[in-house]
Amino acid sequence: MSKLKKSLSCSLKGTGKESSTCPANSLKLHLHSHSGERPFNCDQCSKTFLRADHLKRHLKVHTKEKPHMCSLCGKSFSRMSTLKLHQKRHNGVKDHMCFDCGMTFIRSDTLKGHQRVHTGEKPYKCSHCDKRFGQAGTLKIHERTHTGEKPYTCDQCGKSFTQKGSFDDHLKIHTGEKSHTCDQCGKSFARANSLKLHLRSHSGERPFNCEQCSKTFLSAHHLKRHLKVHTKQKPHVCLCGKSFSRMDYFKMHQKSHSVVKDHMCFDCEKTFASAAILNLHQRIHTGEKPYKCSHCDKRFSQSGNLKNHEMIHTGEKLHTCDQCGKSFKLKGSLKSHMKIHTGEKPYKCEQCGKSFTHAYTLKLHLRSHSGERPYNCDQCGKKFPRAQHLKIHLTVHTKEKPYTCSSCGKSFSQLGNLKVHQKRHSGVKNHKTFITAETLKKQPRIHTGGKTHERIHTGEKSFTCDACGKSFTQSGSLHRHTKNSCVKLK
Repeated sequence: MSKLKKSLSCSLKGTGKESSTCPANSLKLHLHSHSGERPFNCDQCSKTFLRADHLKRHLKVHTKEKPHMCSLCGKSFSRMSTLKLHQKRHNGVKDHMCFDCGMTFIRSDTLKGHQRVHTGEKPYKCSHCDKRFGQAGTLKIHERTHTGEKPYTCDQCGKSFTQKGSFDDHLKIHTGEKSHTCDQCGKSFARANSLKLHLRSHSGERPFNCEQCSKTFLSAHHLKRHLKVHTKQKPHVCLCGKSFSRMDYFKMHQKSHSVVKDHMCFDCEKTFASAAILNLHQRIHTGEKPYKCSHCDKRFSQSGNLKNHEMIHTGEKLHTCDQCGKSFKLKGSLKSHMKIHTGEKPYKCEQCGKSFTHAYTLKLHLRSHSGERPYNCDQCGKKFPRAQHLKIHLTVHTKEKPYTCSSCGKSFSQLGNLKVHQKRHSGVKNHKTFITAETLKKQPRIHTGGKTHERIHTGEKSFTCDACGKSFTQSGSLHRHTKNSCVKLK
């Protein structure tokens, strides 16, 4: 009889689901894989199973029964096999090795899934789109982007997640748990993978290379995201028609429509559209500047600011205007410049009707109406409408003069003053004025001196006091008048 049992084999060979010679009961189960029959039903969720023991095991999901407990950490499991795998994590046993790269794994099925990285095999296809995946679990997670399913919900804040790993990481925000600590700088992380990436910032290791431009990256995810720069792929499309290469950029953009800013800074109570922007903002309070220039000692809180700064040293200007040939370091600067050619001024002041090319310029202009000067000097108490004005003012206290003339060695606190000074060496006079060597001493601002002088001849007085109606040829004269002399304002 035992000999007969061993001789039974599947007659459906050639279907891609062949079975080796096996006992009669195993053959019976195997034949279900061809017929699709799953005779054991769960009466609580209507799931079906091939075998009675599979159903029995599944029922523990509903009963929450976890009879198998780890003696080392107290964690409980519904299945003995899951407990045994868990225990291997404590003793570090990884006895399944990949012969292609030498990586080791606790489970044979994890190794099998890993080997598809080398073979390129992607047997699991999405039923909603043409994407294919190497693992069934990855397909299941992907399909939730189509269905919108988020089965893991936080009972503390109500936030839902598509993946259990993301859910587990989120829970650590509430508990404050950061169990993975860097032994070089003491910084702690909630996830082991985050620590692994962080350690590369100390070692300088960037193991993922772009074959098209030779850029290197800390993680495979960063490389994958970068490759969209070359393919010009922008798969995330907003209802307004704008496309994005990254889901996080797309989500941030969508918040611009709904004006949702649900990430608050607890230091100043400012709110932001994303956690990433909040993290960058918080460096203002902490003073953290992790990005150092390779040419000088300057440090920056954001990698983008470092990149822009380094162009000062390299002289690199990647963005060129196709109408006039002028080049710019920043794409944003080119975009702003293009409005000079188009004459576009979409931002209008509702109080005086003046129009501007940029929203930020309008914001600054509105402060001339409100009198708002939000930037304070902590040394003398002076207030300024712009951060740049405060920065320039601070050089009065520090005596810092970072801009040096290459012709005579004279130093200046402002780049504009250096440029004006350099015109004295070159003899450049851009305006039809009365400028002489003597005049230059009295009126160093060459770029405005001629225009101001011409008002003496024309009698033009463009700057008027709103309180008393008195007019002036210069804005500075009006400012002094409103501050010190206007009888209506006293």
